[in-house]
Amino acid sequence: MNKLVLAAALTAAASTASAGNLAEPIVEPVVIEEAATSSSSGILLPLLLLVLVGAAVASS
Repeated sequence: MNKLVLAAALTAAASTASAGNLAEPIVEPVVIEEAATSSSSGILLPLLLLVLVGAAVASS
């Protein structure tokens, strides 16, 4: 009787240990969004440089 109970317990433990799905897990892709820059930010530095050069030429 003890061997039957031990066999049943081992069978139950083995079946719960291997329970699960063999399919590959579905992993959501990570989406990275870049911050959008306005079109006027690219022209700001050249305009500032032009103003500084113009001020230097006007002062000499």
